[in-house]
Amino acid sequence: MPETLDVVLRGIAIGVAASALMDGWSAGLRRSGIQTLDYRLLGRWIGHFRYGRFFHPKIAAAERVGGERAVGWVAHYSIGVTFAFVLLAIVGVQWLEAPTIWPALGVGIATIAAPWLVMQPAMGAGITAAKAPNPGATRLRNLGTHAVYGLGLFAAAATLAALSA
Repeated sequence: MPETLDVVLRGIAIGVAASALMDGWSAGLRRSGIQTLDYRLLGRWIGHFRYGRFFHPKIAAAERVGGERAVGWVAHYSIGVTFAFVLLAIVGVQWLEAPTIWPALGVGIATIAAPWLVMQPAMGAGITAAKAPNPGATRLRNLGTHAVYGLGLFAAAATLAALSA
């Protein structure tokens, strides 16, 4: 079984890699003309916390905050790493030695709860993007992106397991 520092480093690496794969997927969608989350808006939302403002009618119309792009990207990767550790907490660290796809994919898809139930309502898009211009398409895109994140969790863990074998 991996040692504590090894588990921490692997968890960070897995979360970063899965988030990067998610970003690659999103970049491909944008090149195809499909709108994806601008992490600058995530940073703007977080930046307003210091003013006690957690809900916005439309985050894009909210006042800009300094460093919002950097805050958004750091938050995105921090969240990705956190969910990687959630996966390890659920399946146990022994999973790192022989990763399987289903737990990673399941956790990846389950992470959709964060944007659907917290971020989108707080940013003015409604629960499960109900107020988005095309809620069905937005939900499908969200599910696909989070499934890609789950696949990234598995792919990163499998790569690390193969490298350490």
